[in-house]
Amino acid sequence: MEVIKNRKTLQDFIERQKEMGKRIGFAPTMGALHKGHLSLYEEARKENDLVVSSIFVNPTQFNNAEDLEKYPRDINRDILILKNSGLVDAVYIPEVTDIYPEKTESSHYDFDGLENEMEGKSRPGHFDGVGTVVEELFRQVKPDNAYFGEKDFQQLAIIKKMVEKKQLPVKIKGVPIYRAESGLALSSRNQRLHEDRREASKIIYETLKKVNGWFRTVTVPEIKERVIDIFDHQQGMRLEYFLIADEDTLKETDFFYKDRNFRAFIVVIVDGVRLIDNMHLD
Repeated sequence: MEVIKNRKTLQDFIERQKEMGKRIGFAPTMGALHKGHLSLYEEARKENDLVVSSIFVNPTQFNNAEDLEKYPRDINRDILILKNSGLVDAVYIPEVTDIYPEKTESSHYDFDGLENEMEGKSRPGHFDGVGTVVEELFRQVKPDNAYFGEKDFQQLAIIKKMVEKKQLPVKIKGVPIYRAESGLALSSRNQRLHEDRREASKIIYETLKKVNGWFRTVTVPEIKERVIDIFDHQQGMRLEYFLIADEDTLKETDFFYKDRNFRAFIVVIVDGVRLIDNMHLD
């Protein structure tokens, strides 16, 4: 596996691969890798000749400097995980100046309102940061296909919208949420939870399964009341928000329309750690 640490070396590497006609699959990460990340590379391996990873903690998508500081970093561990997986041909580990050669600031994007829903309401500018780094990585890596987990469903929708509007020559593929045996969605943030709290957090997935069972037989306001009640009785947990939204527009709904696809979204704070999850409702 090639470990590439600057933009010029990456450009030379990508040019050689393109000259050989290789199809490139790519999944960018912020490190702190786990099996959820590897599931992206498993999908990429099936459809491409070359699989590229990147590790870059993007400063412009953090609204809180403390969150940026606390974000787990262990590059040597991450490189070893990628090597041992046998799924990745090259990993790009850029410096900030490789991504932001002038100022470390975001471009502004119009995502047709997707950026104003859910996470966007409490994290202004966050998705401009996401769009900026992903667009720049796409321009440098030049992938044919790029893979993103459905755990960050809003991010996935926003990247699809950016690619559509910028007419970038890459196909965006969503990969199902990778879960622990308990059902908890794998996340780099889980490392900050004690083992017993990780086990207790399975209530998040169990609640989403209940919501799916209630879907179309119980009103949306009643479902919300039930979810609030569940977390009112969970010690050390606080429900930040729960909502049901249209999968295409991400707009919250209070009513189910037969011809639309809906998804439940939930954010729970567990001992100060923010956990997100979602589930398609069928």
